[in-house]
Amino acid sequence: MSKLVIVESPAKAKTIKKYLGSDYEVIASKGHVRDLPAARLNVDTKHDFEPKYQIIKGKEELVKELRDKVAKSDDVFLATDPDREGEAISWHLATILGLDMEDKNRVEFNEITQKAVCAGIDNPRKIDLNLVNSQQARRILDRIVGYRLSPFISQKIRRGLSAGRVQSVATSLIVDRENEIRAFVPEEFWTIDATFTAKGSKRIFSAAFHGNAEGKIKLTNKEQTDKILSELEGAEYIIAGIKKGTRKKSPPAPYMTSTLQQDAAHRLNYQARRTMKVAQELYEGVDIKGIGTVGLITYMRTDSLRVSEDARHVAEDYIRATFGEKYVPSKPNFYKSKSNSQDGHEAIRPTMPNLTPAEIKDSLTSEQYALYKLIWETFIASVMAACQQETTQVDIEANGYIFKASGYTIKFDGFTAIYDKKRDDVLGEGKAILPSMTQGDALNLKSIAGNQHYTQPPVRYTEATLIKALEEDGIGRPSTYATIISAITSREYVERDGKQLKPTELGEVSTGLLKDKFSKIVNTKFTAQMEADLDKVQSGEVDYIKLLHTFYDDFEKNLAKVKAEMEGVKLKLKQEETDVVCEKCGRNMVVKVSKTGKFLACPGYPECRNTKPIINKAKGTCPICGSNIVVKKTRSGRAFYGCAGYPNCKFMTWDEPQEAKCENCGKTLFKKRNTLYCAGEGCGYEKVLEAKKRGRKAAQTTEE
Repeated sequence: MSKLVIVESPAKAKTIKKYLGSDYEVIASKGHVRDLPAARLNVDTKHDFEPKYQIIKGKEELVKELRDKVAKSDDVFLATDPDREGEAISWHLATILGLDMEDKNRVEFNEITQKAVCAGIDNPRKIDLNLVNSQQARRILDRIVGYRLSPFISQKIRRGLSAGRVQSVATSLIVDRENEIRAFVPEEFWTIDATFTAKGSKRIFSAAFHGNAEGKIKLTNKEQTDKILSELEGAEYIIAGIKKGTRKKSPPAPYMTSTLQQDAAHRLNYQARRTMKVAQELYEGVDIKGIGTVGLITYMRTDSLRVSEDARHVAEDYIRATFGEKYVPSKPNFYKSKSNSQDGHEAIRPTMPNLTPAEIKDSLTSEQYALYKLIWETFIASVMAACQQETTQVDIEANGYIFKASGYTIKFDGFTAIYDKKRDDVLGEGKAILPSMTQGDALNLKSIAGNQHYTQPPVRYTEATLIKALEEDGIGRPSTYATIISAITSREYVERDGKQLKPTELGEVSTGLLKDKFSKIVNTKFTAQMEADLDKVQSGEVDYIKLLHTFYDDFEKNLAKVKAEMEGVKLKLKQEETDVVCEKCGRNMVVKVSKTGKFLACPGYPECRNTKPIINKAKGTCPICGSNIVVKKTRSGRAFYGCAGYPNCKFMTWDEPQEAKCENCGKTLFKKRNTLYCAGEGCGYEKVLEAKKRGRKAAQTTEE
């Protein structure tokens, strides 16, 4: 009896085949096999938005192979990813392979382990058409917005532009933040900061000016601050009150997609797309020495914080064995998912909680190890007991004014024994451990000063904070955040400035047009409500055809009206002038953008049609022919360095050229990790650089 299992990725196919044995054949569809062709809209808006799907170009042979294997199989199981997109892929497969939609042939694996895979195969179900229709509705909505609005935007601003239902909202958030920064007016404020020692102690601790017996005093200028400082000259500083207490620091929740992307950005400096790529590898399976190929984490696209009882018990056993019984809470920790959570899968956790990162480090790439360690530590910490701290707050009185100091000691470290995420935030490090003091004691003033400050403008979004904002506003869903950010940066509506995201002129002009003429498209509340309605399609509460009509009928009327209003109107972008002179007419060339990227063009068009590529010069010269070295990019966007004399000279390297010259031959040096080397033929010069010291200098404190 032959059984066929169709999954999405070859990596997953390899792992699952190992678990199912010789009775099963496992083959990968390699993602979608059928979609809306890109050439035109391919949605019949006059007949209830009927989509015109076609087999994706280049997958004809794969589909033929799948049909042949289905014909020879007694049972077929569709084991695509356990989400809306995976459900749609299974539906497309069932349609083109002629499978009965009433058959129970859909299986799900939340984790790629033998137990989960066998349980999924033993419990197949029908394809969920509500899930399929929810995905179809999103696909059709995005196609309508993209294919009806993009040509208009291109006509009014610049050829080749696109508008998207969700990407436009994300761009709008970044533009709005930039406008807030521009409009920000800083306000002056002052603080008075003092340091003291207590009776019988040499430990120096800090305290901040608070106010007086009537309450807090806000310091707004130097005159006010100097007046208080003058009244404190020669004052005696007395402990007016001591308040002791305890506080509990709760452990972090396990990861869901958005929080994993945010933490990976903060702690590993990974962009969202990179995080999801590595997480996919961990989910689909890695060959571990002594174990074999196994999926190391549960499904990584989820908005749930739910954890299986089996996984919790395994984690608790590991914690008992490693840290002791007191590190397991008397009542298990439970974390509440957000109200709009689909809760379709567990939180992101290790499939084998007792498999530590250190044990499998040698079997993982550096990226896989870093991300697995992040997921593993956060999950184990989420199961552990809270951190207990003893706190002390001290009021210091001097000439009627009050200063406040606070500190803590760790009573029980709890989850912080394993969890090192921003320990300063978790433990409150940096706050002084206050010396022993008694009410009525006099303190020795070591220093006191008034310090001027200004309120700071809002900071630009980073990938992490943008994902957080999208999640909080209900824009997009876990599987879309990485794609959204990739779209708005690759289409040059937004650019990166270090880790920050800032709008380009193109992003600001296009957002302004959309806000003025298509306000719903960039309205966060409207988009969030649309997402909520699409989720209701998934639960069967809303008919997706009615939902599409509700959006499209109003959208199309508005589009026709705006086209009539803006007939003949063209919005202009500023042209970036360069110091490159057009050799044909003598004008300074300007930067222009096409679908393939930026290039130089003569501003005298159409009289002068001269264009040329932009050459980004790097430091140094080619070690082979002496020409300039230029920065180039691969199709995936990775930078490398090549000779400007290409194709006559084919020198290239991934290593960054330096200003320094080789001591032996005088040619440009290149840097690879912490080594400088010369690429000159026969030279062989190398120099190992001194490793940079990491971490902050330990604060020098005077002990009692």
